[in-house]
Amino acid sequence: MTVDGALARVIRSAADRAAAAEAERCELCAAPVPGDHPHLYDTGAAEVRCVCGPCSVLFAEDGAGQGRYRLVPRRRVRLPSVDTGVLGVPVGLVFFVPRDDGTVTAQGPSPAGAMRWEVDAAAWQRLAGTCPQLASVAPEVEALLVNTVRGLDEHWIVPVDDCYRMVALVRREWRGLSGGGRVWPAVERFFAQLTERS
Repeated sequence: MTVDGALARVIRSAADRAAAAEAERCELCAAPVPGDHPHLYDTGAAEVRCVCGPCSVLFAEDGAGQGRYRLVPRRRVRLPSVDTGVLGVPVGLVFFVPRDDGTVTAQGPSPAGAMRWEVDAAAWQRLAGTCPQLASVAPEVEALLVNTVRGLDEHWIVPVDDCYRMVALVRREWRGLSGGGRVWPAVERFFAQLTERS
């Protein structure tokens, strides 16, 4: 065995381990997952977990995993303008998540992560009365995503993982006190790339 050969193998092995560490893995079975993979919502930890296709099938039915994990749906529905001002949330980039217990939370992205507010459940019900699609939002795993910042008027029903991607994007792109020149174009691109799907 030559020193060059052994050194080359060590370098390749370290590079392979680094590449494997960077690749996303299923958080249930550790299998590698593609970029566009399913997610589970962990109700106990209130977090989204990456899963592979085969593991996601295990949670396709409600009640699987004793209700701790819920498969995040893939559907996206663009809505007409919805008057979310009645919900009392003072920001224009926000998502609303109904919960199993009837409560509704609002979360808005910030440079430090998501800010969170409790929304009056009765106000949410009144709003759902004016927009019937809101009554179909799956608790915990879907959200009403709104962007009325800088003259936009975007209203979507989306999976919660889309909302968390948006929060991560704002956190990554924010500069200074006002966000800088990168964050708002990135948010506009995020919304421009949303497509309806069932």
